[in-house]
Amino acid sequence: MKILMATMGLDIGGAETHIVELAKELRHQGHEVVVVSNGGVYVPEITAAGIRHYNAPMHRRSLGDMLRSRAILRDVILREKPDVVHAHARIPAFLCGTLQRRLRFPFVTTAHWVFDTSGALRYLTNWGQRTIAVSDDIKSYLIREYHLPAEHISVTINGIDTEKFSPEVSGERVVAEFGLDPSKPIVSYVSRMDQDRALVARQLIEIAPQLDRVVPGIQLLIAGGGNVFQELLAKAKEVNAALGRPCITMAGPRTDINEIVAAGDIFVGVSRAALEAMSAGKPVIVAGNEGYHGLFGPEKLTEAQAGNFCCRGLPLSQPQTLLEDVVSTLALSPEEKARVGAYGRQVIFDYYSVRRMANDCLAMYDQVRRRKYQVVMSGYYGFANAGDDAILEAIQQAIHEASDDIGVTVLSNDPELTRKQYGMDAIPRFRMWKVFSALRRSDALLSGGGSLLQDTTSTRSLFYYLSVIRCAQLLGKPVMLYANGIGPVRRPGNRRRVKKVVERATLVTLRDHSSARELADMGVTRSDLYVTADPVFHLSPASSERGQELCRAAGLPEGKPFVAVSVRDWPDTGRFPKELAKLCDHLHRTYGLEVLFLLMQPARDRATAQLVQQAMTEPSYLLDCVCTPRELMAVLGQARLCLAMRLHTLIFAGRMAVPSLGLVYDPKVESYLQELELPAAGYVDRFDAAEAILRADALMADYDQVLERLRQKSAQLAQAARQNEALLLDMLEHPV
Repeated sequence: MKILMATMGLDIGGAETHIVELAKELRHQGHEVVVVSNGGVYVPEITAAGIRHYNAPMHRRSLGDMLRSRAILRDVILREKPDVVHAHARIPAFLCGTLQRRLRFPFVTTAHWVFDTSGALRYLTNWGQRTIAVSDDIKSYLIREYHLPAEHISVTINGIDTEKFSPEVSGERVVAEFGLDPSKPIVSYVSRMDQDRALVARQLIEIAPQLDRVVPGIQLLIAGGGNVFQELLAKAKEVNAALGRPCITMAGPRTDINEIVAAGDIFVGVSRAALEAMSAGKPVIVAGNEGYHGLFGPEKLTEAQAGNFCCRGLPLSQPQTLLEDVVSTLALSPEEKARVGAYGRQVIFDYYSVRRMANDCLAMYDQVRRRKYQVVMSGYYGFANAGDDAILEAIQQAIHEASDDIGVTVLSNDPELTRKQYGMDAIPRFRMWKVFSALRRSDALLSGGGSLLQDTTSTRSLFYYLSVIRCAQLLGKPVMLYANGIGPVRRPGNRRRVKKVVERATLVTLRDHSSARELADMGVTRSDLYVTADPVFHLSPASSERGQELCRAAGLPEGKPFVAVSVRDWPDTGRFPKELAKLCDHLHRTYGLEVLFLLMQPARDRATAQLVQQAMTEPSYLLDCVCTPRELMAVLGQARLCLAMRLHTLIFAGRMAVPSLGLVYDPKVESYLQELELPAAGYVDRFDAAEAILRADALMADYDQVLERLRQKSAQLAQAARQNEALLLDMLEHPV
């Protein structure tokens, strides 16, 4: 890849060092890296590593500087044509964000710190298509303050170059440069000397006279520059004059931090500087403006990692505590110091390698990078319906497994929900200009899966899906009808329209044989109709442990067999709830099955489920919480039997090889039952409990044989479902 990094500057600082090490490691791994910043002391280091640098005044908020920086960024992006733009810090991210929509580059940001979100500052922020946080607490902050989807944020580490920061590195040159006495203890400290970063530096200067009394000859080597450096330098000179010797050395901004660290016997600092000192094998007292850890050891690992060694949320550093810890750490025996240092270095190897940091970023780049192919997916998505959401998730999973070169944009009723749940790009399905633009930029339209081409729901719904298909065809885009369930289409005019669309489609795959028969009845004569399977047969369930946890949450007695029941609202069902209640009571009394109601689309299923429950004389349970399709599959996987009206509950049960009885409200349910050789309990508009009980008893009497047939059929359908992606990939790679 070619990666463009945008940041404020490359002077001394933890975030700056993070960026330098990341850029160098990416370059080492063979990627091309370009950096845009205000410059600084690290520019020679990155240019020596073969990284191009462009200057832009992105370190200031003034309107003039921001406009100049934006113009420079635009020119660099147009010239370099990066595969991904990675912005660090608020101003660079904001400026890149203003360019991203027009220039359409993949855009990632890293959050190194928390920001002031008051007033207009909240809007001077753009977190890109994906965000990398350097600690879990910063991820929580981004979710809380900016409402970023959790699945769009990954947590990385401050990767450390373990060769650059190593016990083998010598500090002799630095000791000689500053005239330090190597026979006397040296305490190293590194940080930016800014008002909001220099608390511990100030405290070290304050306690220097007391340290000198307890540890005669002690030397403090303090590195870093910033807006309070001159103030602290003056205080250090006062202390040195009072002591009559150079106890405190203010080194100013440095790039040889590894040698500064090596010169010390122990290190005091926070964040990246603390990790670098750990890599060098030094005992480290972790202390900064955010809080105080003290001497780092195994007992503090979890706490330190939670805040990325920044001490956020911990008690503030106090001079007396700092004094006591410096004295006690210097008093450790050489063997104890070596043991503490070796543990810290091992922590770096285990958790903080620069290679891992680079790989974390590459994984995020891969999520947003331009794919070879872009497809638009049209279906009943974004309606909080578990069945159709399962189709979406299954197609996403299958496409990703088939090829990493296909990007998907979903037409969704709730794009934000789709992005949040599945991390997929989504646009509003009824904003026709956005739909048109997405189709124009795409390589193909996928219409499906599910029963989209039918007029049972409404002719208006059918017209919508046909219009999207026709728009794609007018734009010259290939159209794949993806694992469609066709029909019923009752009106003659609608049948002619569906026939025409199917005959013009580039590729047609169907989820069952009854759909193929329906098309034949319409007069469709093409020979290349592929009967595959519903995409959900390719979807992996959540863990069985999660399924058991949800069963417990519904109050289901642990270890008891149960029947999973799924119903929905439907007009003209009359006595159906009361008749179904009799069947549920029979299953409980005769076979000892507890009755658990599942909600595939809670807003449309809950009332009907409760009507059945109220009509029952035996106890029952309702899983009334938001569940993902994978979680519902895991619950069904625990069931002995499924009794379902909704098609995708039956499909979930089939995927999990759970014998089922169908409650037929639509021909598609009956067709699916025939496909899997499963019985129907009856038709909901004329449901008869006595007949349903006879059919249930017949299934239970033949249960083992039904189960074995279902397992074989489920495996066959899972294999057939994989054909959809193979055919899609062939269509994209060999356009007609």
